[in-house]
Amino acid sequence: MEITFKTKIDKQIEAAKYWIDQETEQILYGGAKGGGKSYLGASLIFGDALIYPETHYFIARQELIDLRRFTVPTIQEVFRNWGLKIDEYAKLDGQYNVFNLYNGSKVFLTACRENPSDPFFERFGSMQMTRGWVEEGGEVSEPAKSNLWLSVGRWQNEKYGLKKKLLITANPKKGWMKRDFVDPTREGILDKSKKYIQAFSTDNKYLSDDYRDTLKNEKNQVTRQRLWEGNWDYDESQDSMITFDALTDTFSNVITKDNQKYLIIDVARLGKDTTVFSFWDGLELYKIEQFSKQDTQKTIQQAKDYASSEKIPWSNIMVDEDGIGGAVVDGMLGVKGFIANSSPLPTRSQIRQRQAKFESDLIPKTSFRNLKSQCGFKLAELINEHKIAFQTHEYRDVIIEELSALLRQKDIDKDGKLQIKPKDEVKIDLGRSPDIGDTLIYRAWFELRKEAIDEDPNSHQQIQRQKEIFEINKFNIINSSNK
Repeated sequence: MEITFKTKIDKQIEAAKYWIDQETEQILYGGAKGGGKSYLGASLIFGDALIYPETHYFIARQELIDLRRFTVPTIQEVFRNWGLKIDEYAKLDGQYNVFNLYNGSKVFLTACRENPSDPFFERFGSMQMTRGWVEEGGEVSEPAKSNLWLSVGRWQNEKYGLKKKLLITANPKKGWMKRDFVDPTREGILDKSKKYIQAFSTDNKYLSDDYRDTLKNEKNQVTRQRLWEGNWDYDESQDSMITFDALTDTFSNVITKDNQKYLIIDVARLGKDTTVFSFWDGLELYKIEQFSKQDTQKTIQQAKDYASSEKIPWSNIMVDEDGIGGAVVDGMLGVKGFIANSSPLPTRSQIRQRQAKFESDLIPKTSFRNLKSQCGFKLAELINEHKIAFQTHEYRDVIIEELSALLRQKDIDKDGKLQIKPKDEVKIDLGRSPDIGDTLIYRAWFELRKEAIDEDPNSHQQIQRQKEIFEINKFNIINSSNK
């Protein structure tokens, strides 16, 4: 069967040429909204499926429902332009979310949403596909993309002499696409097996002027830069809590240390992400250790060994207590547990305003949404004031990328408590979990605690200790009276 790719968009034709050559393996197409991304993907995938019998393809996106609502109508449009009745040539099986073609080929609709039972997306690695298409790549995590890539080139490719191919269509989003395609293209070092094609709405001769004007006149500057200008370096300075210069200066700052060592641990949840140990001499980060797929008992033993070899007191160890990190805290009595969504620490000024009473409802509320937000703002302050240093230069790019994404104020234009960008949103932006960046935020807790207690006799810590002494004395008095 012969299929003609009917288009007047030069960028689409360029992508189609890369799709049929014997050099290119991965193509990133996009850079602005309205550039014809979905039409290109549907044309290439179903064009192959119709031409080569009994071949297999996937169309992947974060949510299956979005594929059904937004991508399937474009597929139907492509078939209409070919003059083909889609139900006769490619019937959609809604139960299994697969297009079964008349010639035995299949096109699978694949959801890339995170699954706790498969945190590393290993289910994709076991698939056997001829070629594939990742739609809206900004929604798809890097591990998902990596395992989808492992699935292509494994079904009938040799029979038809088809080189394995992966098409990625997306609007600008900072993370793995920018790092793997856009930046190397600018630097002239992109591998020959990869291609990046930047398409704008002005390239699409089929786009209405009204829609184009809507993009052009978008009031939100970040949205306009991404969707109209196709700018991968879109300026998010409005919500950024740190300056880029101050962040990069952390790798050359010289600071005064306090002769205290600290160990911060971010524990991988249910085997996904990575367990990170960050080592501090005062406010100087001097070492990072990172591990994947290990149980809590091994993490506990590692923490004990590190504390011994690095001479770090257990009271200066902080462990992310959310999720399975609680088991590590339980296994090392005396270490601190960090719960991101817990109440913020009261500040020294608030403590001094408080009457010396024990009732917890008298503890004044702070202006922060939760403890992690409070620590995030404190870390931003330390960075901007050049009071913190990172000597882990091998992790420079990762730290800059993760802190640039984490230290952003949520809902900056709204009244309410201060909050940093939620981790779920950061993970989407980066395409991975910001495990190292999280440990840097947790380190700020010790600095906040210094400000909160600082030898203040009315501090929360002192009050808690007084309560403990009171309870002990009460217990002793009761026991004495019972003798």
